[in-house]
Amino acid sequence: MTSIINKSDLIQDIASRCDYITDSDVDSAVREILTLLSKNLINNSRIEIRGFGTFCLHHRDARQGRNPKTGEMVLVPAKSIPHFKPGKALREGVNEKWM
Repeated sequence: MTSIINKSDLIQDIASRCDYITDSDVDSAVREILTLLSKNLINNSRIEIRGFGTFCLHHRDARQGRNPKTGEMVLVPAKSIPHFKPGKALREGVNEKWM
């Protein structure tokens, strides 16, 4: 069974665990953290959260591709892809759950 948690679920979960912080403060903190992470990735910074994982960009060079419908050669532009590499503790925790 797969469970999906979105941003509002995350905010509600944190707020329910912290009696001394208001829901709006938790909302502001989560939004600020996500904004900070996004801005750092946009500026090509590496983000490392010990015990959780690392966020970075993988850069792909421009290349020749083919339109599958027409077979025409097209130029696929260079781009950067956000990448997450889980930390050792997270990897081990996930693997223990499924063994």
